[in-house]
Amino acid sequence: MAEPLVAPAGPAAPPSEPLTVAAEPLTARAAWAVRSWWFCARMWMRSMMAYRASFALNLLASLATHSLDFVVLVLMFRHTDQLGGWRLPEIAFLYGTATFALGTANLLVGSVDGLGVRIVNGTLDTMLVRPAPALAQLCAERFSLRRLGRPVQALAVLVWSLAALDVHWTWDRVLLVPVLLVCGSVIFGAVYVGGATVQFWWGESKEIQNSFTYGGATLLHYPPTIFAKELVAGAVFGVPLAFVNWLPALHVLGRPDPLGLPTAFQFASPVAAALCVAAAGLAWRAGLRAYRGAGS
Repeated sequence: MAEPLVAPAGPAAPPSEPLTVAAEPLTARAAWAVRSWWFCARMWMRSMMAYRASFALNLLASLATHSLDFVVLVLMFRHTDQLGGWRLPEIAFLYGTATFALGTANLLVGSVDGLGVRIVNGTLDTMLVRPAPALAQLCAERFSLRRLGRPVQALAVLVWSLAALDVHWTWDRVLLVPVLLVCGSVIFGAVYVGGATVQFWWGESKEIQNSFTYGGATLLHYPPTIFAKELVAGAVFGVPLAFVNWLPALHVLGRPDPLGLPTAFQFASPVAAALCVAAAGLAWRAGLRAYRGAGS
């Protein structure tokens, strides 16, 4: 009697992609995301630098345009010596730190606000099938060095304010300045990403995101003492923009806290930045799960 034909056993099927991604260490996934962002951003930089004269003119125009915001503050202090008890160098410190953080975040991840357009056009699908994280591709899309104008101008104002401030510089105050610049940039970057993910469900929400990024930076240009305590509390316990510069600046400048919070809050910018990144990451994953694609 003939034996039944049995198909030869082949190699074990490879695990599905989600299991492979989940098994990768978080550090490896983050490193690959950064490399992917750099590859995409470098492509756009090479394209832009092919027209160096145009790039230089655009950068100068950006510097001049963003400088007008600080000119408004200077003109305001031609009619008063203090604003909410704060002098011009102190407000220049707030302006420089907030604008630098916003400008750096806008430079690195600001293009993510184009997510809604890609969802409507159905072109997000092409990013999802590429062997690179879709978020990294979105953040680096149309990367423009022209956006350097905002952080460069803010850095110039910050340097002037540090030279003009009458502050007893201790080691913790010196260390807190670069920490708040880095953490503030991370917080604004997380707000960019978190706000953009709303477009997965509501495609016309870009202006809501702008109200928390550009509007939030404008809020942080001024001392917290001129605002209602409810608004200041919302910037601490709601969208934690107060950790960008308000709370660290209280310690650097030796100012009292209008809310009477524990001193630890003035050093909690790294914790706030980590929580914002985690929240933005969860929002992005939830948005991808909710996305159904356009079939393109």
